[in-house]
Amino acid sequence: MGHGGDDDNLFRAFMHSLYSTIDAPVTWFREKVVEPNQKKYPWYHQTFRRVPTIDQCYTDDAVCDFEANAQFKRDKLVDSEILSILRQRYEDCMLYESPDHLSMCKPLLDKYKDAEEAWFIKYGDLGAYSDARKAYMKQKHRMIWERRHGHLSEQTKEQ
Repeated sequence: MGHGGDDDNLFRAFMHSLYSTIDAPVTWFREKVVEPNQKKYPWYHQTFRRVPTIDQCYTDDAVCDFEANAQFKRDKLVDSEILSILRQRYEDCMLYESPDHLSMCKPLLDKYKDAEEAWFIKYGDLGAYSDARKAYMKQKHRMIWERRHGHLSEQTKEQ
């Protein structure tokens, strides 16, 4: 084959050894120090363990009550952020698809309206100082009302 192939192999061998010299300590540090000390989350944000909900707490259990309220507030923040993202997607679609936005963005609008309705059913009319117990009572009253009168969506269809 000649000297051309040998030079090529020598050059490749030199570059490989140079790469290994630089890469080996970095790889070792990552595998032996960084990865064993990392917290293993399947997501980019921290996930909290689910705690008993307010209906599972005893009335005199202050710690359970506090944990249920903290979880309720976290859930409300997450649900509000999801609603905000859906609204932003719809607004972006309207800007991008104009003048056909009424037909092109209808699925996004429907998804946003459904999420907005679900958010209001869960958190609406609770006030600024809402907590898990108030939300639970609201859900209980809604279920009692629906048992007596039927679902609200069926009531609006009849009218």
